[in-house]
Amino acid sequence: MTNTEEKIMRIIDLRGKNLTRAELLEAMPRAQMGTQEATELVRPILDDVKARGAAALRDFEEKFDGIRPEHLRVPVEEMTRALETLDPEVRAAIEESVRRCRAVSASQVPAPFHTDLAEGARVSERWIPVQRVGLYVPGGKAVYPSSVIMNAVPAQAAGVESLAIATPPSKATADGLPDKTILATCAILGVDEVYAVGGAQAIAMFAYGAKGSEPQDGDVLCDPVDKITGPGNIFVATAKSLVSGIVGIDAVAGPTEIGIIADKDANPSWLAADLIGQAEHDELAGSVLFTDSTDIADKVQESLAYRVPRTEHADRVHTSLSGTQSAIVLTDDLDQSIAAANAYAAEHLEIQTADPDAVIARIRNAGAIFRGPYSPVPLGDYMSGSNHVLPTGGTARFAAALGVHTFMKPVEVIEYDERGLKELAARINAFAVSEDLPGHGECVLSRFVKDPYDKATLDEQEKEAGLK
Repeated sequence: MTNTEEKIMRIIDLRGKNLTRAELLEAMPRAQMGTQEATELVRPILDDVKARGAAALRDFEEKFDGIRPEHLRVPVEEMTRALETLDPEVRAAIEESVRRCRAVSASQVPAPFHTDLAEGARVSERWIPVQRVGLYVPGGKAVYPSSVIMNAVPAQAAGVESLAIATPPSKATADGLPDKTILATCAILGVDEVYAVGGAQAIAMFAYGAKGSEPQDGDVLCDPVDKITGPGNIFVATAKSLVSGIVGIDAVAGPTEIGIIADKDANPSWLAADLIGQAEHDELAGSVLFTDSTDIADKVQESLAYRVPRTEHADRVHTSLSGTQSAIVLTDDLDQSIAAANAYAAEHLEIQTADPDAVIARIRNAGAIFRGPYSPVPLGDYMSGSNHVLPTGGTARFAAALGVHTFMKPVEVIEYDERGLKELAARINAFAVSEDLPGHGECVLSRFVKDPYDKATLDEQEKEAGLK
């Protein structure tokens, strides 16, 4: 390419560098998030909703979304009407997405198990669904009925008894209701508790509950939930972080991102299209290509220069691709590409190499892996059966995608009989005494000796009881 000004994405050149783990992590492109400013704006919203309930929710909806909903809780008949008027092709697509997601989610349900350690000594584990969950569905630059599916289906597969969905009212309608496609999706899924509430105020409603302020609200508009899941902007993410000590959350999600590992045989036009597809989400979305081929890097830049002006959200895409959170990372070889990708820990990681399975076997950190040129990220966004609520901002190094497990709690059941406990009693006492917690040992010994508090005769008592 002769004109360097046409290169939309910046280059991070790792070639010839032997970086430490810390240096490699530091070299990865990331979105810059103003979390302190967001916290200062969000905290008063949380406090106001906690204090005033539905009255505060209506005030914030009017302030931030320009609509003052009459019905904060969407009437069920509105969801039924939305489904009846839904475009048949869109309905068929949603139903197919639901079918595939249900099939994968059903396979994710963990089975209880038990371990017998000795005669009369058993530890079991059972999985208990979270009782009540609040699902947040964003509605800013785009509407996401797909997020309804990705949150609700695994929760239903887990056996969650009570599901509530919050999503902003649509500015395209005058009635203060959310987007009709979102409402129709809720109807398809059988979720009838839906709120026309967005942003940080929705998170506050879920965390604290909200008392009614108008007759149609009832005394209690919304009961508090036990866990909140779903993506959102920086204000939603900050609100989730601030209430995480009160309720559980899935994650504090940042802007969406894609990483692609590509070798010299990859199709540069497809790579460019995949980078653009992710950049379309948000100006802060991250798009990163890891390649050891300068030829591929140049051809991708050429394809981007051709494609970006022709896509509908060209300005948004250009801002995203040219931002500090996006880059083409040049590497010495495939080994270094894999090391860099593991450091980046992409939310979505595409593998477009000659031997994708060999590369996948070496991937340690990714929210979801998309194998080969015919598994692009939008497949996972909508129809693959996998979940698109994924860890962002490098958190895939320790976090996982949302799934059935997100909505369940493993609980151990300890079941020892007299014989099982007797075999361990003296050892438990010795352990407890070593930690200066003699009451722990006395608790156990009380089952077998007359006076565990008489330390002078305790050894003899233990022997008489057959503990030693």
